[in-house]
Amino acid sequence: MRRLLLISPHFPPDTSAGTHRARLLAPHLPAHGWEPTVLTVDPRDYEGRLDPELAALVPEGLRVLRCRALSARWTRFLGIGDLGLRALPSLAQTAVRLLSAERFDALVITIYPTYPALLGPRLRRRFGVPFVLDYQDPWVGSWGESVGGGPGGAVDWKSRASRALALRLEPRAAAAADALTAVSAATCAAVQARYGLSGVPCAEIPLGAEPADFEQVRERPRPNGFFDPDDGLFHLCYVGTLLPLGFETLRGFFAAVALLRERRPALYERLSLRFFGTSNQTTAGAPERALPVARELGVADRVTEVAPRIGYLDAVRVQTQASALLLLGSSEPHYTASKLFPALLSRRPLLALYHEQSTVVEMLRRAAPTARCVTYGETARAGDRVEAVYEALAALLEKRAAEPTGLDSAALAELSADAMAGRLARLLDQVAGPMAGRRAAA
Repeated sequence: MRRLLLISPHFPPDTSAGTHRARLLAPHLPAHGWEPTVLTVDPRDYEGRLDPELAALVPEGLRVLRCRALSARWTRFLGIGDLGLRALPSLAQTAVRLLSAERFDALVITIYPTYPALLGPRLRRRFGVPFVLDYQDPWVGSWGESVGGGPGGAVDWKSRASRALALRLEPRAAAAADALTAVSAATCAAVQARYGLSGVPCAEIPLGAEPADFEQVRERPRPNGFFDPDDGLFHLCYVGTLLPLGFETLRGFFAAVALLRERRPALYERLSLRFFGTSNQTTAGAPERALPVARELGVADRVTEVAPRIGYLDAVRVQTQASALLLLGSSEPHYTASKLFPALLSRRPLLALYHEQSTVVEMLRRAAPTARCVTYGETARAGDRVEAVYEALAALLEKRAAEPTGLDSAALAELSADAMAGRLARLLDQVAGPMAGRRAAA
């Protein structure tokens, strides 16, 4: 059994999106020959809401070590709130102590946040341990170039500065990595092309599906707390953040809803559109993102939005009790939504709108061939596909008894968390072998 040190600042009971990468991969690694130790941050230093139910999903036998981070209460006076930066000194000290006292055959650092990736080159040099940099999202992407934190998602000075810093820091970490992993092949390819790393091994490892999460919810049924699934309405639910580059897709969808109001008013009155966790914030005053667009297009009377992020198992309950689920992509071709696999496991009807080059499209075709998927691209943008979205939406609503999306069990198994852990283990075998030989020779 080889040993892996996996550094992930976000981990349960933290409810941030980044918490699920390590949570889903680590428990399955022993079955593929790797014993993981997760190095993360103490729950007292997370700013967001904690979720004990989520923490209960972590197997008791998984070794998890936690270190303190600088208090955001004090660092925000200096303009520093990033968890990775606040935890960087403690993560570094703990990792050095671990690697000095124990044998590890590989090191994986997952981003976001990005700053801990800078530990990779240092730890690799000092201890001769192969380093794998894992991308949950691009380090250098559209942020600060075409979107930012300004009004309406406009580029502002902070997003430009963030991008400029990322362009300086990313090559230091990426160039020292023995391998790269990412949720999409396009993310890997962009990093390799940007820094001339074509010879560095790279594996596409999406966020896998974890059936046990849904089994737990089904074994302990309770109301979702947001709507009554038996009230006669058709509850089409969207769960997840609405990203700046996803608003074109959102507008295209609401334009199709406006067509439904005009052409099929009876169906329109049955429709209940529910958006959850759109802001990616946990505070009660998180800004709404879907409703302003719905008001603009005249369909806000059918829309309910819970902007703050809801608990993970609450989200699972919403998905399993919805009439159908809405999946919205981005204008970025590489975009692979982490919400895809929970949606598949919900076994509810799916209406998906994605860029034709997104890997989500092929995944849906393989794992859920009956899902309604409308694609767009560079020539036919999301706004040009309104008629197709309207037809798919109307067809969905015409089925009063929502039919579950048919799943291809074999295809879904290939996309499971266990299968993704297997992909990571094979890459670790590849990089650990040569490095282990060099360490032995030294």
